[in-house]
Amino acid sequence: MLLKGGKAVLTWHTLVTGRTARNAPSSLATYVDARTGAITQATDKVVDADGRGYHNGNVTIDTAATSMTDPNRSGLRCGGQNGGTYTGSSPWGTGGANDLVTACVDIMYTAQREYDMLKQWFGYNGQNGQGGMVPAQAGLGDVNAYYDGTKTTFGHNQQNANQLTAIDVVAHEYGHEIFDKTPGSSGSSNENGGMNESTGDIFGALTEAFANNPNDTPDYTVGEKVNFFGDGKPIRYMYNPSLANNDPNCYTQLSSGTEVHAAAGPQNHWFYLLAEGSNPGGGKPSSPICSGGPSSVTGIGIQKAGKIFMGALLMKTSSWNHLAARRATLTSAKNTYGSTECNAVKAAWNAVGVPAQSGETDCGGTTTPDFSLALNPSSGSVQPGASATSTVNTSTTGGSAQTVQLSASGAPSGVTVSFSPSSVTSGSSSTMTVQVAAGTANGTYPITVTGTGSATHTVTYQLSVGSTTPPTGCDSTEYTYQGTLASGQAQAQPDGSYYYSATSGTHVGCLRGPAGADFDLYLQKWNGSAWADVAVGGTASANEDTSYYGTAGYYRYVVHAYSGSGAYTLGLSAL
Repeated sequence: MLLKGGKAVLTWHTLVTGRTARNAPSSLATYVDARTGAITQATDKVVDADGRGYHNGNVTIDTAATSMTDPNRSGLRCGGQNGGTYTGSSPWGTGGANDLVTACVDIMYTAQREYDMLKQWFGYNGQNGQGGMVPAQAGLGDVNAYYDGTKTTFGHNQQNANQLTAIDVVAHEYGHEIFDKTPGSSGSSNENGGMNESTGDIFGALTEAFANNPNDTPDYTVGEKVNFFGDGKPIRYMYNPSLANNDPNCYTQLSSGTEVHAAAGPQNHWFYLLAEGSNPGGGKPSSPICSGGPSSVTGIGIQKAGKIFMGALLMKTSSWNHLAARRATLTSAKNTYGSTECNAVKAAWNAVGVPAQSGETDCGGTTTPDFSLALNPSSGSVQPGASATSTVNTSTTGGSAQTVQLSASGAPSGVTVSFSPSSVTSGSSSTMTVQVAAGTANGTYPITVTGTGSATHTVTYQLSVGSTTPPTGCDSTEYTYQGTLASGQAQAQPDGSYYYSATSGTHVGCLRGPAGADFDLYLQKWNGSAWADVAVGGTASANEDTSYYGTAGYYRYVVHAYSGSGAYTLGLSAL
């Protein structure tokens, strides 16, 4: 019964959900007179609310009339750390950098755009696959954002200057929910964890592209709007992961101990190559190709790349890894689009060093004959008078199998390189023998291995001749960095940033500065809220050494010009 004009009217109640004429979501509660069929009352429960975001500007979000609850997307609501939901009315937020209701405006805007992107581009029903997603909490008192299976939580940047609620950060955390709620859930290995992190980055890029917000234009960097660590840089670069902390670009650079955020590199790199290509032009950055890969890769567009990736996630298992992802994305591309896109997927995986797999989908179509080349191992230490071997692996990456002629160049005097056999059919392997004659000078020598067929590809074998006694002190440093300081100035290294040590170990730092100056060297560790000194050089000169045994965590070196000016070199190990 419904009261109308003070009189009771017998009505039918119907809830109609869909979208309005201007494509906004709608949940219309409609009351129809049971006798006449006339509509007596219709109320839309979805409030098309105004929000004042900090990262995204003034936006429209879907909320209930008096709370930050999405009436059209199951589970989405936003509030503080006590688990409650913010209440009030439109317009939501002040637009302030650290206003938490404003943070929720940015969170809800992104979560709703990602939800709509999944449905409109991929035909997928929400982040959880069932039309909804977990709720969100703003105001975490930490430099962090995370998804824990029940909610997403967002903190602030290192300077507490803004909340970590830009599009790519929020979509990244909800990307973890997509990974978690697709078959196989989230695995436990570092490789699986890296692919989970990469999935978040990929959905961040996809959501930026779909939203196309002028306040955060689409790109393939992560965290560039939030200034996460106060250095003004993104925390990851999908088109060239090595630009941040020397993260691995290539599958062959991964190890079982690679930290999960760094381990996102190869799949992030693959996705960029698939979407944009190695030399996309139009102001988009070029992307390197790993050793042994094709000479170039042509992109198919981010929407197609995303749909192929989403289709592959639906084939995911608990033991998900890059090899399984290669097989699944090829199947997804062939079934969704056809040979051209399937071959583009194959070329992108070849370009990041993920090898062809037995039983993977045959893309078909007309493709340019091509092959890839790889060494296992890619380096060796040999005493004069001895030898080392490496397996040269080839695979067919385009067209039919072909004959590949093997050769080597760059070997120093006294070193000979031979292959058995000297030519192979792509898909087969050869044994490379490196013979070092007695009297060969000690040193490290890069040897170029070349495969010649319809195309030419090269890989590098790093040969070390001589003593295998581990170096000590400054001689043991793995990386060097240069800088110039005036008196009183300081610089953080590496490259103005920090590095992550995944395991306990000794951190060695060696500073060599200008004569007559007094430069100080500090090793600092992030303690969860600030950088704390853990080792300090102790000389009143420009040359200082530090050595510190520490647990896993984030570290950086700071070089300070106490007096004097000039150029310095810093050598680091345990990166």
